[in-house]
Amino acid sequence: MSEKRIISYSNAPFPPPKGIMKGLSIDNLIFGLEGSALKILLIKHGEGIAEGEWALPGGFVNNKEDLNDAARRLLKELTGIEHHYLEQLKTFGKVDRYPAERVVTVAYYALVSADNYALIAGLNACEAAWFNVHDTPPLVFDHPDIVQYGLQFLQHQVRHRPIGFNLLPEKFTLLQLQELYEAILDIKMDKPNFRRKIMKMNLLSPCNEKQQGVAHRAANLYRFDKDAYENLTEQGFTFEV
Repeated sequence: MSEKRIISYSNAPFPPPKGIMKGLSIDNLIFGLEGSALKILLIKHGEGIAEGEWALPGGFVNNKEDLNDAARRLLKELTGIEHHYLEQLKTFGKVDRYPAERVVTVAYYALVSADNYALIAGLNACEAAWFNVHDTPPLVFDHPDIVQYGLQFLQHQVRHRPIGFNLLPEKFTLLQLQELYEAILDIKMDKPNFRRKIMKMNLLSPCNEKQQGVAHRAANLYRFDKDAYENLTEQGFTFEV
């Protein structure tokens, strides 16, 4: 009979302090737009069995902590980002997803503008950085599966809900909006066709302004019509690409 090896919490990537909930964790998928590239926020473990490896920012839940509060706390402690609108994505619970013992993780996601946040690695993370979502380093555990699911979810959302309120500046060009869609869907789109479809949705309001300080011909600036945005978010639509 082979010896059964028991791996304690002290060897886990995020050793739980007193009062931690055993077997339940959070992993955060934070998507951000940087230029015309869709990025995802990752941390490098600074200790434990996954020391030196990249992962989604997450960790264990406290016994007296709501899941939503845990997601926000871990994101801030690990990366310095404080974001109040994390949404629950899916629960991942394969028996062998975590090497130390049985751990179920609840994935949360958010869309942010990567340029708006200064990253500060903390807690058990020795580094925090943005990576192109289509070109990430090797990730620990089942985090590649979580990222893939989150990206597919985002690609579905962009076809049926307005996307961009938290990813684009308040005033943006149609080209910036198209580049956002292309970054999420990982495709190139026909410019006239894209603009025709977007304008038919009555989602945008012209700012009656043009870009400033650009070397090329200045483009018109738009902003999202808040009421139309919220209405389309509730009702949904189908955006064929």
